[in-house]
Amino acid sequence: MAKASKPLTKSQIVTSLTETAGITKKQATQTLEALVALAYKNAKNSFTIPGLGKLVLANRKARKGRNPATGESIKIPAKRVLKFLVSKTAKDAILGVKK
Repeated sequence: MAKASKPLTKSQIVTSLTETAGITKKQATQTLEALVALAYKNAKNSFTIPGLGKLVLANRKARKGRNPATGESIKIPAKRVLKFLVSKTAKDAILGVKK
């Protein structure tokens, strides 16, 4: 099994954006931060990044669980969770197209 590489840092992403888009580091940082702020603000209505995926809020129902240490049954309350749904385009680009 191949050793997993480390995820990109914010500065590495900004550097890549500057080289790809031909903009300054300051502009790339502002763009990235604006995208993140926009996603946070609009996540309640779902926020889509075309070609990548979308952030959505989902409601989880209450359910029964089990404490792994003691084996005791516990009640897990209902709650709202944030999910990121990866687009089909991104899956195909990363994993390859299924035949």
